[in-house]
Amino acid sequence: MATLVLHHQTSPAEDAEVLHQAFKGWGSDGKAIIAILGHRNVHQRQEIRRAYEEIYQENLIKRLESEISGDFERAVYRWMLEAADRDAVLINVAIKNGPKEYHVIAEISSVLSAKELLAVRSAYHDRYKRSMEEDVAAHTTGHLRQLLVGLVSSYRYEGDDIHAKLAQTEANILHESIKEKKANHEEVIRILTTRSKTQLVATFNRYRDEHGISITKKLVDQSSDDFVKVLHTVIRCINDPRKYYEKVLRNAMKKFGTDEDGLTRVIVTRAEKDLKDIKEIYYKRNSVHLEDDVSKEISGDYKRFILTLLGNQD
Repeated sequence: MATLVLHHQTSPAEDAEVLHQAFKGWGSDGKAIIAILGHRNVHQRQEIRRAYEEIYQENLIKRLESEISGDFERAVYRWMLEAADRDAVLINVAIKNGPKEYHVIAEISSVLSAKELLAVRSAYHDRYKRSMEEDVAAHTTGHLRQLLVGLVSSYRYEGDDIHAKLAQTEANILHESIKEKKANHEEVIRILTTRSKTQLVATFNRYRDEHGISITKKLVDQSSDDFVKVLHTVIRCINDPRKYYEKVLRNAMKKFGTDEDGLTRVIVTRAEKDLKDIKEIYYKRNSVHLEDDVSKEISGDYKRFILTLLGNQD
């Protein structure tokens, strides 16, 4: 796991004091906020939160929300949360925003390990006093509900065992379900929400070998309803999450108008995990560095903060 390191050793109390000073006067000092928070790892950020509250009797995240705004505020707010709590917030926002963001629910629940997803469900309980499953179910219907509830409540086996015959059988089930306009959604849902990721990758590979086309490309040729879009996200995230994230970033910047939410989500959630690998894939795919594309698309403190997380600015 990648970690951010301090340029020089400071205590959480000293960092809290710098932030407190940054909030004084007319308008906050965005550069000072970035200089501290953009260069502290998750454990250091939580220590700063505790130190700030202890010294100033004030919640640091709430103070940040009142001092900064827009995309910069959303990015810093999400960066300050621990990973499970952040994912719980992202899923809650996606539920509220409706079908156009259901892919975010699929993305998070498909990329995380079983234990990580369990931690997100627990964080969701603590924050919203409801279960993630009941909120997903309350906002969706039919097969889409079955798929999303199955994903967020899944606890997949994480061993490396592969059953070749099962991969063949289930590749055929997926093929028949996609081929038929009246797809056998229940079987597709069962397979995608219960099998281990290793087994599913074997099934997807079997599908490609048998039919000469990847299952995701075949899905794109089909209808573009909400169920199929979520299905597409699940398969991409399980098959190769880093390639999936590269495409989210590419789409966030290549389409008309920048998708700041997509850009922020990927960079903030992957900065301490595999962002370096995603950056390399981005360069290979686009022949331009991710930082260079980001620099052209966004501006101000938001730009400075995102570039800092990308490791490209002090």
